[in-house]
Amino acid sequence: MRYTLLLHYPEMTAAELGDEALAEGMRAFDEYAKALEAAGVLQSAEVLQPSAATTTISTASGELVVQDGPFADSHEQLGGTVVIDVPDFDAAMSWAAKAPSAQYGHVEIRPGATRFVNGAWTGFGHR
Repeated sequence: MRYTLLLHYPEMTAAELGDEALAEGMRAFDEYAKALEAAGVLQSAEVLQPSAATTTISTASGELVVQDGPFADSHEQLGGTVVIDVPDFDAAMSWAAKAPSAQYGHVEIRPGATRFVNGAWTGFGHR
């Protein structure tokens, strides 16, 4: 089963973190990604640019509404995603708990419902 781990944590600049903490964070995420890959469960992993680079759009009102920044204004921001393919929720939870950002933020575990592969949707509601 595929799960997306949504990594939420306090957003800080490299200067705010300091060289040592930045290097340690990069090392920790590198080790985490390599462990996921070695276990054969890693589908993809991305660290996102800062929320200042975010643009949120909506057409719910019938018109395009564009907002600079993330939809939610909070001290924690979505900082990255990891997609894994594991046998069950317990395995997903185990990998989520090992994410370095779980120590100073939150990791949301979201099961996949459908995905688009090779020109077609597969999964829940699709054959």
